[in-house]
Amino acid sequence: MERVVGTVVRGLRGPIINQGDSIEQIVVDSVLKASEVEGFQINDKDIVTITESIVARAQGNYATIDHIAKDVHSKFGDDTIGVIFPILSRNRFANCLHGIAKGAKKIVLMLSYPSDEVGNHLVDIDRLDEKGVNPWVDVLTEQEFREHFGENKHTFTGVDYVEYYKSIIAEHGVECEVIFSNNAKTILDYTKSVLTCDIHSRFRTKRILKEHGGEKIYNLDDILSESIDGSGYNEDYGLLGSNKATEDSVKLFPHTCQPIVDKIQQMLKEKTGKTVEVMIYGDGAFKDPVGKIWELADPVVSPAYTAGLNGTPNEVKLKYLADNNFADLEGEELKSAISEFINNKNEDLVGSMEAQGTTPRRLTDLIGSLSDLTSGSGDKGTPMIFIQGYFDNYTH
Repeated sequence: MERVVGTVVRGLRGPIINQGDSIEQIVVDSVLKASEVEGFQINDKDIVTITESIVARAQGNYATIDHIAKDVHSKFGDDTIGVIFPILSRNRFANCLHGIAKGAKKIVLMLSYPSDEVGNHLVDIDRLDEKGVNPWVDVLTEQEFREHFGENKHTFTGVDYVEYYKSIIAEHGVECEVIFSNNAKTILDYTKSVLTCDIHSRFRTKRILKEHGGEKIYNLDDILSESIDGSGYNEDYGLLGSNKATEDSVKLFPHTCQPIVDKIQQMLKEKTGKTVEVMIYGDGAFKDPVGKIWELADPVVSPAYTAGLNGTPNEVKLKYLADNNFADLEGEELKSAISEFINNKNEDLVGSMEAQGTTPRRLTDLIGSLSDLTSGSGDKGTPMIFIQGYFDNYTH
């Protein structure tokens, strides 16, 4: 009988993960149990994805504000620290800022505007036009910003992030000056010691600062890149990808992830005889067209995945084929012609008209978005996702 269902995505419930748990065993057991209870078969090229959060929890990959403070002070000493381009987030950055402030003597906080790099707005861009402010050129003091725009509370959180971040720094008895600029070089007029807090533009920012006289230049990925007094760490991303855990601690992005996905794949192969692809995912990298927020506060969508998830989709556009290549056909004749075209398509369709409009994102980014939207960010309780039929097409 002809198949009538394509890709199927299931959120899998599992136990609450604690430090020291075998994440590999829990994932494998959860997949096998779901297969048995829900009555689905496990096939080659199925995909299991695991949220980074439960991997980090199993690793016990946590650090305190004091750990952050010690690392910051070891790098900057008593220098005035330029803290530039942080994202506006209580969950993502507030505890990091507590640690930075606790390890500093004075901070110059430089915020990008009208929004941070992931789309959280300090001020509506139309108001810049009204006031004649050019965000690519104009540097604003806090007083000038307030004179132009007054108090601005975040649409979703109701927080005035300028005041909130200032209050965090003040809580530690640290002097703070706030400026607004989108040009990294601006901070060098205030200090040559800079902690860059941007995520995806961090390499460019560090390069610009070093080329223009910056002396002590670090990024969040340099803070807690190794353990401080037994703390958690991430050798690649440091504090990037961290979340608030408690009032005085953060959960870091998981480390040493590749052996985990490889072992889960191996264990499932031993249990089922099938080669299942496995991936750890964080934020899904999609953008909200209303809130304007780009859902990628993590440094990458996936810190580790098995080999079958390399690359990008190699797909053709069915509607293009129907409207152009086979416009004179209908019904079964059209279906057969399209099926034959797909079965004989080139292995590399880059630049082909038949592929225009297909998604050029990497497989891991696409699957990460699918997984993140399925698991959600609240109380669904499905930190593992099981995906079937993702690599199928119109012909099978």
